[in-house]
Amino acid sequence: MKVCIHRGTQEIGGTCIEIESAGQRIVLDVGLPLNADRDVDARSFLPDVKGFANPDDSLLAALISHPHQDHFGLAQFLPPQIPVIIGEAAHNILRSATFFTPSGADFKRTIYLQDQETIEIGPFEITPYLVDHSAYDAYSILISANGKRLFYSGDFRAHGRKAKLFQNMINNPPKDIDVLLMEGTTIGRGNPEDKFQTEDELIPEFVEYFDSTQGLCLAWCSGQNIDRLVTIYKACKAVNRQFIIDLYTAEILRATGNPSLPQGHWKDIRVFLPKSQKYQVIEQKLFDISNQYRNNRIYPENLSREASNSVMLFRPSMSKDLEAIGCLDGASLTYSIWEGYLEMDQQKPFLDWLESNQILMKKIHTSGHASISDLKDFSNALNPKKLIPIHSFETDQFPDFFKNVELKEDGKWWEVE
Repeated sequence: MKVCIHRGTQEIGGTCIEIESAGQRIVLDVGLPLNADRDVDARSFLPDVKGFANPDDSLLAALISHPHQDHFGLAQFLPPQIPVIIGEAAHNILRSATFFTPSGADFKRTIYLQDQETIEIGPFEITPYLVDHSAYDAYSILISANGKRLFYSGDFRAHGRKAKLFQNMINNPPKDIDVLLMEGTTIGRGNPEDKFQTEDELIPEFVEYFDSTQGLCLAWCSGQNIDRLVTIYKACKAVNRQFIIDLYTAEILRATGNPSLPQGHWKDIRVFLPKSQKYQVIEQKLFDISNQYRNNRIYPENLSREASNSVMLFRPSMSKDLEAIGCLDGASLTYSIWEGYLEMDQQKPFLDWLESNQILMKKIHTSGHASISDLKDFSNALNPKKLIPIHSFETDQFPDFFKNVELKEDGKWWEVE
């Protein structure tokens, strides 16, 4: 078995790993780089993999570990005859997202991953392990071929709502791993001894901030961070406020196929359509989608009246809608995504908007990735012959924390020994 990490040995995001055995190949993730210039055609970021630009029979499939754009974002440009192996809920989420955003995807040929159920394709045996991550339906992947075993961690953590999956992995890891490709997103960020807050530990922080706000509570988090949506919903229940989500988020929650998650038709959840989504509904004739939430819709005239009784899922594109409605007196905002986004120049207009509307912002967040101590537990449990760092800007620091580390370069082939 041979491996080429096309992107990932020196950066977070844009992951793409090609694996070859007996002249046949599969690819793990086809991600869009996080620093990709939005003004450049995304196709130009496709790695140089035989079969990506034109069909090639030796490329058997592309496997997507989870529905974050830095892992799937370029897969939509692959020839449609290439099978895409992905979790079913993950695919449903990406398909639903296509109605609202360019960052969705709908693959024509799919093979669905199921936890610890092996898929055989060509010389490869592919065994997925459902993991705890800020993306729903995320997997680590064990690849076996030609007597060798490679384990790809994908992105994972140990402090989310599926933390027991991490503990199950530690207690009963796959054996005889020749190579572990392990993410290291959090390496170089903060104190190596830090432990991250759990989702449940965030709830009291949200409760306190919601309770101290007289007006509308805005909560900026990803509509695809299902764990965080549950956290915010639980905080809403604790302070007796209704949770207002947009149509996009309502559809993402529905697409999970999990009825125990908050849904847009629940009595204490309302669905708001910003103008941009109204236009999308009209232009794309998505009336069947919007009508599902007819009984739970909240309209602008009601929002200003019910602001003090509400928590609203928010993104900066909604700023003008809310300002026009006149529902921001006494409002506050909780910021619940990676703090680094606030340092980008493109966020300055939003920060100015907060100041002009006298909206206080509090950061309440926990990482979607494993802490260094959890990464240590993970690597010790799998005990690979070699550990190859990926998905990190600080791969050179891996030998400080882990044993059997071997650094690789993007675009270089190497043998699994």
